[in-house]
Amino acid sequence: MSSSRTYEEKRPEKASSGFEFLKGVGQVAGGTLLSVTMLTSSIVAGGLVGLAISFRNLPDVRTLRNFFPSETTYIYDVKGKLLTSIHGEANREVVSLDRISPELKRAVLASEDADFYYHHGINPKGVGRAVLTNWSAGGVREGGSTVTMQLVKNLFLSRRREVTRKIAEAVLAIRLEQILTKDQILEMYLNQVYWGHNNYGVQTAARSYFNKSVENLTLAESAMMAGLIQAPEQYSPFVSMKKAKYQQKEVLGRMLTLGWITQQEYDKALQEKIKLGKIRSFQGSALPYVTNTVAAELARKFGREALLKGGMRVQTTVDTDFQRMAEETVAKWHNRLLSQGLRRNQMALVAIDPRTHYIKALVGGVDSKTSEFNRATQALRQPGSAFKPFVYYAAFATGKYAPSSTVIDSPVRYRDGSGWYYPRNYDGGYAGAMSIRTALAQSRNIPVIKLGKAVGMNKVVETSRTLGIMSPMEPVTSLPLGAIGVTPLEMASAYATFANYGWQSPTTIIMRVTDSSGNVLLDNTPKPQQVLDPWASAATIDIMRAVINEGTGKNAAIGRPAAGKTGTTSSEKDIWFVGTVPQLTTAVWVGRDDNRQLASGATGGTMVAPIWRDFMNRALKGVPAESFKPPSRFPRPKSR
Repeated sequence: MSSSRTYEEKRPEKASSGFEFLKGVGQVAGGTLLSVTMLTSSIVAGGLVGLAISFRNLPDVRTLRNFFPSETTYIYDVKGKLLTSIHGEANREVVSLDRISPELKRAVLASEDADFYYHHGINPKGVGRAVLTNWSAGGVREGGSTVTMQLVKNLFLSRRREVTRKIAEAVLAIRLEQILTKDQILEMYLNQVYWGHNNYGVQTAARSYFNKSVENLTLAESAMMAGLIQAPEQYSPFVSMKKAKYQQKEVLGRMLTLGWITQQEYDKALQEKIKLGKIRSFQGSALPYVTNTVAAELARKFGREALLKGGMRVQTTVDTDFQRMAEETVAKWHNRLLSQGLRRNQMALVAIDPRTHYIKALVGGVDSKTSEFNRATQALRQPGSAFKPFVYYAAFATGKYAPSSTVIDSPVRYRDGSGWYYPRNYDGGYAGAMSIRTALAQSRNIPVIKLGKAVGMNKVVETSRTLGIMSPMEPVTSLPLGAIGVTPLEMASAYATFANYGWQSPTTIIMRVTDSSGNVLLDNTPKPQQVLDPWASAATIDIMRAVINEGTGKNAAIGRPAAGKTGTTSSEKDIWFVGTVPQLTTAVWVGRDDNRQLASGATGGTMVAPIWRDFMNRALKGVPAESFKPPSRFPRPKSR
């Protein structure tokens, strides 16, 4: 059964392919015996249909025509390596009947319902025996359920063992066989039944128990799996191979008695050495910061129900080895900063390909085992001076300013409510006239505030929104100094747009999503749009190059053209370095979860730029150096 196919209304004249299947494995059923069995079945069925008058509130089995069982969602890295699986109450991967090993189909029917293709929902022989046993015992002691009855019980009824429930099973089973074919019922059953260790459906169970697809199961493996159905955890080979082998022998014996296998096949299956897989259903994620971010994005786009039960196949933009390298870099520098006196520091790192806006690495903390809180996507922290390029871009976009334009670093005050606001530089002094390039390279505060006031703080807010910064912000005088909360992901995405000269695609960690049948649900092939002026973007990159070449970001020099900006808040609670080359943009943040001061004198230039440099050198190993396009390659906007 594939998740894209519904169960059409169909009741065959004969038992169709299932009947041929049983004949092919040696089912002995004389015409007289078959006729008597069907006649008895019809009589019993008729009686139960009469009883159905008292079961008016039973579920409508016709809903199963469009039934889609819940399936597990699988998340893969960019190269197809499985990272994790996500499911609600059922860890399941649905497969069609023709993809299920014939050996397993024989084994299950031999164990659970050998007359499946000959009855009409109930088996008179089995029901009669169970009724007598239960009547004598004064309660439910024996089941006698057919595969069809088990299916309706699993889908519609409670687990309580009551006589009334058994009658309800029979009524619903008869109804179900009137609208679905035998093959459809068997397919649904095999995909629905519980196999132990939170595995639902034959495919997930086969992968867990034997590390192979269900279509490749041997007779020995099939018999062992079929023996699990009645008590999966009790007979699990992971729990007791002795009990699993006992059940396997019981199933093989039943198949031999039915004539469905030969003595030689029986002996060979018993002697076959079983190679177990491993329990997969409760394994943690390989890359929790990545997979949790993927899960959150999927839930936003498709809803939580689809995430848990929709059986999606998700290809991410992240390479496992690259992500591991990023995590190792963060862990290494966390320890170094501890040795430098930065106690209880946390870190986040986000790397984005500016050409596609695909996330290539995302590290939300120093250790996901101790804290899965994702500081890369969830922590709103002040960017400090790393915000200044947004102000300078807004000025360049007016056409009135260029990197060489002069600004004055001198004392200034602004009305702030009933008082005055006196902005200061980090060093407390003033440097007089300087170019915009120098002002950013030296991270002077006064010039950027003056420029922000000149172009209008509302224009700065508008630029920030265009760049994808959605955090709350007000057009206040201190805005150019980064007096807002942003995430490292927002900062990396914004700088990536500068690095691509104003071209922007939605930043994502998901490349492609399909359902279990391969139908495409989401295709995040980049569809870039020009959202910023290309000349102003190139000019912003140009002045950020000066930060690394001659300014506060000298510790970020990597021996190839690079642009970036340091960030340090006035109270030294947050320190940053955000930088880029044409092929990769990376933001690194360091701070404390309790939002207290890291250490006196902690700055982005001295403590974070080296982390960025180390990561970029490792990330770009073997990648040819590229130069940025100069502003002269683009037409300058007209002054307005």
